[in-house]
Amino acid sequence: MALIRLKAEVAGKVWKIETQPGQQVAKDAAVMILECMKMEIPVEAPAPGRVTEILVHEGDTVTEGQELAVMDS
Repeated sequence: MALIRLKAEVAGKVWKIETQPGQQVAKDAAVMILECMKMEIPVEAPAPGRVTEILVHEGDTVTEGQELAVMDS
């Protein structure tokens, strides 16, 4: 199994977390949604797998490149 680290592509706020640790996700499924400049930006799974860890909470401010979640595929 390969670990995949999901990172923020933009600075913003964690608006909604769509998954929980242990949950299986499909490729391109939204793991969480960031809010940046009043736009919703989904953080999507790059491959099918299982979310192993969520590193942020709803309402947290994140920076570009910050790790948000870990999954394995």
